[in-house]
Amino acid sequence: MFKTKWFSGGFSGGFSGKLSGKLSGKLSGKLSGKLSGAALAGLLTAAGAAQAASVSFVQPTDGATVSNPVHVVFALDGMKVAPAGTMMDGTGHHHLLVDGKPLAKGEVIPANDKSLHFGKGQTETDLTLPPGDHTLTLQFGDGAHRSYGPELSKTITVHVK
Repeated sequence: MFKTKWFSGGFSGGFSGKLSGKLSGKLSGKLSGKLSGAALAGLLTAAGAAQAASVSFVQPTDGATVSNPVHVVFALDGMKVAPAGTMMDGTGHHHLLVDGKPLAKGEVIPANDKSLHFGKGQTETDLTLPPGDHTLTLQFGDGAHRSYGPELSKTITVHVK
């Protein structure tokens, strides 16, 4: 139905979020050098100071009219991209659902011609889609291809000329 070209974009994302100056100052003064980034991220998440993780499309934009091949670039905030098989908290990889909807948390993301897996950590691709309107749903999943749920998905609509 359509073709895809994958890019080896490497790993992206990471812990991001804005902390209040007071909390940030206390943590950097007392914990600097004593906690790994992952441990600090876990502590901040538990304290409610971390921003919720999210995925988004860098391009195309929602409602865009595009031509083939459709260049799609993914973004991730609040977690890290890691290859499939990596079973570490706060990591996962992208999946692109063509004309599909976000999946429930824990549901295994299918592998078929409308559900593309980017298990090497890719953050962009080129698609060839039939002319007309299409939805693209970016779904983040863990190392075993289980969905992180609608909270870590983003759907846009594009019109292919």
